[in-house]
Amino acid sequence: MTVWIIFVQMDHKKQGEMLEAGTLLPLMEAFYTIQGEGYHKGSAAYFIRVGGCDVGCHWCDVKESWNPKSHPPTIVDEIIKTAKKYSDNIVVTGGEPLMWNMDPLTLGLKSLDMKTHIETSGAYSLSGHWDWFCLSPKKNKLPISEAFDRADELKMIINNRDDFLFAEHQAEKVAPHCKLYLQPEWSKRKKMMPLIVDYVMKNTHWKVSLQTHKYLNIP
Repeated sequence: MTVWIIFVQMDHKKQGEMLEAGTLLPLMEAFYTIQGEGYHKGSAAYFIRVGGCDVGCHWCDVKESWNPKSHPPTIVDEIIKTAKKYSDNIVVTGGEPLMWNMDPLTLGLKSLDMKTHIETSGAYSLSGHWDWFCLSPKKNKLPISEAFDRADELKMIINNRDDFLFAEHQAEKVAPHCKLYLQPEWSKRKKMMPLIVDYVMKNTHWKVSLQTHKYLNIP
């Protein structure tokens, strides 16, 4: 379910100040759906997709999110107000949401007793107050150490055989409680899925993650 939010116009100086403070965010889209991946798959959730990302994964399936200027600056209070109408379970994704100050958004959400989840590459300074922190490291721009410490879930995208070794190197850096997932890159899923299944059966500290929302044909 796609959600429509009213955007406001303001002068560039004020807009820049609010973007820096995190009271304004470049909102690409917001929608109510089923979480398709990782630990919380199958749960209803309201997704807030924030524009802006310079990690540059060649297989990214939302490249339209990369340029923050392509997405309307949106008052955080309006994002929160709309989110509350749909769910108490909120997933903030991108793009790369940690390019922006997430404190105002998450404080506002939590003040209304909403659960806050983030999906991030961990490449930027941490901000925000999160009930669940899903870290998905990328080779192009590695996570900072604080992201490994904070991660509740490590989701590694498997695009080729070399990615298994990369995944193990990243798993060495997270805390013992962190859940470990291997997920096939969607366009390579038929080739990589048998390899992932075999790998998880031999390395049982990992679990398989699938993009089930794509199989269900939902956002």
